[in-house]
Amino acid sequence: MKGYPGLKGRSAVVTGGARGIGLAITRSLIDQGVTVHVFDVTPGEGAQAYQFHKVDIADSASVNGAVAELPEQISLLVNNAGITRDKSLVKMTDDDWLSVLSVNLTGAFNVTRALAPAMREAGYGRIVNITSINGMRGKFGQSNYSASKAGLIGLTKTLARELGPKGITVNAVAPGMVLTEMALALPEEILAKARNECLLPEMAAPEDIAYAVLFLLSDAARMITGEVIRVDAGQYV
Repeated sequence: MKGYPGLKGRSAVVTGGARGIGLAITRSLIDQGVTVHVFDVTPGEGAQAYQFHKVDIADSASVNGAVAELPEQISLLVNNAGITRDKSLVKMTDDDWLSVLSVNLTGAFNVTRALAPAMREAGYGRIVNITSINGMRGKFGQSNYSASKAGLIGLTKTLARELGPKGITVNAVAPGMVLTEMALALPEEILAKARNECLLPEMAAPEDIAYAVLFLLSDAARMITGEVIRVDAGQYV
């Protein structure tokens, strides 16, 4: 899709941008004339189209090193990287809990903290955090994931207050079930339950999330900050 104002010629970092929803966001930004730097653990499909950086976002030293090597000013950031380790509370281990919080929440903090000073100095920035409707409503077997995504919403609103005076918007997109390759591999009963929650006749595709992210990164949304936009085919309602 063409025509999102204020994107062409800018540079972005997309965490977890080599696959799934992140890859859809990466591709959509490239289509808008944005130079995309992907922070991920391994390169994915179409890696020749973006700048890949092997980064462990849960490790602040890894993040800081990658940011120091970026060749140009970054004005767009999408904190998309996330993992799951689903178990009920009584079966969840320390590692199940800490690994999900470290990537999903601390990772977003680490990358934003590293990139925000240059955005502040430039007086311009757009940050979008990918949260989840399960961070808003909870989900059986996802206490770690839901807590991390709820934390991202709190982080989004706090950073909107802290960075807004410097011309930086901070928003979040909350997907429901999205038909990624990973989701399509789930048992049919799980997909059927999500499908039955939807008010619309089909579930979201990765591109649907990307379109919402493009809007929030663009100057069409320059007066929107601190908001959470659900893209879930009505699952949350």
